[in-house]
Amino acid sequence: MMGPAHSLSGAAAWLGVGAAAAAAGHPMPWPVLLAGALICAGAALAPDLDHKSATISRAFGPFSRGLCEVVDKLSYAVYKATRTPRDARRSGGHRTLTHTWLWAVLIGGGASVLAATADRWGVLALLFVHMVLAVEGLLWRAARMSSDILVWLLGATSAWILAGVLDQPGNGADWLFTGPGQEYLWLGLPILLGALVHDVGDALTVSGCPILWPIPVGGKRWYPVGPPRALRFRAGSWVELKVLMPVFMLLGGIGGASALGFV
Repeated sequence: MMGPAHSLSGAAAWLGVGAAAAAAGHPMPWPVLLAGALICAGAALAPDLDHKSATISRAFGPFSRGLCEVVDKLSYAVYKATRTPRDARRSGGHRTLTHTWLWAVLIGGGASVLAATADRWGVLALLFVHMVLAVEGLLWRAARMSSDILVWLLGATSAWILAGVLDQPGNGADWLFTGPGQEYLWLGLPILLGALVHDVGDALTVSGCPILWPIPVGGKRWYPVGPPRALRFRAGSWVELKVLMPVFMLLGGIGGASALGFV
């Protein structure tokens, strides 16, 4: 899928988690719901670090473009080193390493460790990166018409405000983990979820997605998981723009209203 659809699906997924948490008797404070939805929207772009033309490659200027090239080469090297004779030959690393459940777990766990060990500055760094990505994904038309500096300033301002709100007693820094130094461990969850939602979205397209790597399926370690061919669509097609994106917005609205106790 394209960047805007990925971000919308990420936000909707976290709002759905919020609704489930409320139904289970452990509702999220509204700052956690808001911050988590924006983080998940941004994180849903991150697996495309292996694609130098993706939305994320433009998000941080030369730094993100260079990082995408490095990740693409790394992903391709891992693919070549681990492919079986039944896996297809390919010339690049897109939709390989960063599009797996293992990658999602690693970046989600790494984010939680950073938030817990780097204290406030680690939290601010995570929020800044994902606020910028959320702007690029959810407000992509405006982001492309604006300068990178304006997008970065919006991301930095949003991160600073959210961190300040979350730090207030009762606003959710310790929503899930209450031990000393564990308050922000939950930040890894929307990042993990965003990566997985991205993978599921790509699995719906014609190319499928090797979500299960390194678990072999049918003799292929990079098996492209997806529905039957007849149910798949091309990225950027009318199915994505006219059907899935409105569905994501509707589900997100219902999830958010349920999480906040309005329905």
